[in-house]
Amino acid sequence: MFNIGDYAVCPGHGVGQIVDIEEREVGGDKLYFYIIKVIANGMTVMVPTNSENGIRGLVDDKEIGEVYELLNDHDVKVDNSTWNRRYRDYMAKVKTGSLLEIADVLRSLFLLKNQKNLSFGEKKMLDQCKDLIVQEISITNGMEKQSISSKIEDCFENETTQQ
Repeated sequence: MFNIGDYAVCPGHGVGQIVDIEEREVGGDKLYFYIIKVIANGMTVMVPTNSENGIRGLVDDKEIGEVYELLNDHDVKVDNSTWNRRYRDYMAKVKTGSLLEIADVLRSLFLLKNQKNLSFGEKKMLDQCKDLIVQEISITNGMEKQSISSKIEDCFENETTQQ
C-alpha cells in the first residue's frame, strides 16, 4: 500500500508521485485509485489500489547494482530478427516495468547500434529505456540525472571504441 507523497513506478510511463487516493464508483462498486503524476511528462495516471501489477515501488541498491552489472555484460547474442519483431519483443519487456528488463532492452539496442543503424522506433526506444533507468535511479539514490546518464554511457564506451 502506498501513501500520498510516495514515489511509484508505472510500467511504461516511469516514476511518478502519488498525489491523491480517490474513491470512485465503477459498475456499482466503490473502488479506490492512486492518482499518480508522472514526473517525466506531468501526465496523471489512475491505478486501482488493489491492482496486482499496476504499479511498484522504487528499486533498491541491490537491484541498481544488478542493472549496472547487466549493462556491463556485453557477452550476449544480439537479436538479428527484423526490426519490427525486435520492437514488439522490446515493447513487451518495457511494459513489464521491471528495471532489469528495461536495462536488457537498453543493452540490446546499444549493442545493435554498434553493428547497424537502428530504425527510428528503435532509436526512440533506446532513449526511452535510458530515460526510464536514469529517472528511477536518480530518484532512488538522490543523484543527478546527468551523472547516472554518463555512468550508463560508460558501460558501453569500450564497445563503441572497439568498432
